[in-house]
Parts: sequence; structure tokens; C-alpha cells
Amino acid sequence: MKYLVMVQGTQADYEAMQGKGSANSVAWSQQDIQAMYGFMQALNDDLAETGEMVDGQGLGEPAKARHVTLGDDGKAVITDGPYSETKELLAGYWVLDCASLERVTEIAERVLQCPQPAGAPVYPVVIRPIDEGPGDIG
Repeated sequence: MKYLVMVQGTQADYEAMQGKGSANSVAWSQQDIQAMYGFMQALNDDLAETGEMVDGQGLGEPAKARHVTLGDDGKAVITDGPYSETKELLAGYWVLDCASLERVTEIAERVLQCPQPAGAPVYPVVIRPIDEGPGDIG
């Protein structure tokens, strides 16, 4: 079964990774960044080797996002970031093809072991099954 495994973050977290700490997120050093990328690369390599990796990407900072909604007149309303009112947003994801929910949960637990500086916020890893058709409903 395929699963979407998601990690979250805020604009403050992206800024902290650029060395701009705040009350919400401590500044990351270059060593912190290298440790995080090294960990993620090793995880991705392991998942590719087991054949469970379908796709995985880190996403750009929320300040570079664009929201497209419908206005009262039914026409698109386009808003560019930054969005100071938002809290956690999707920061990255994996699409994994795993034998069981238990296996994908083990992988999510491993994601939580990613190194980061002391005091950096820790967000839950969210797992959602991917609906692959009528046979997966219910």
C-alpha cells in the first residue's frame, strides 16, 4: 500500500535554517544543516534500496508559496506569500510503498530522529494512506 509521509514546518523554521533565529525557532549552523541533509540522504538511500521509495521532496519556504482561491464572484483570487498568519505547513514529504502501516510507522519514527539544534521545534510526522481507487475506500 502507498502512504504519504509528511513533515511540517513554519516560515520561522526556514528562516532559522538560514541562520536567522527567533523566539519560535533557534538559528541553525552550517553543521546543523549538513547533519540534517546527510541524515535525510541516508534515509532516502535506504528507502530506495528496500524499494519502498516512490518519491520524496523537501518543499520551498512558505514565503514563496502562492494561494489560489475562489472569490465571491467565482473568479480566482491569487495571493503570494509570505503568510504570517499561518502556522505549520507541509515542509516535505515521501510517497512510500510499504507492506503495512506498522512498517511506514517505523519509518516515521526514524524521521523523528533527524538531527537538529537543541531548542528547535519538533513537529509530528503525519502518515496518510494514499487512496488508489474504489477498492481502498472503507
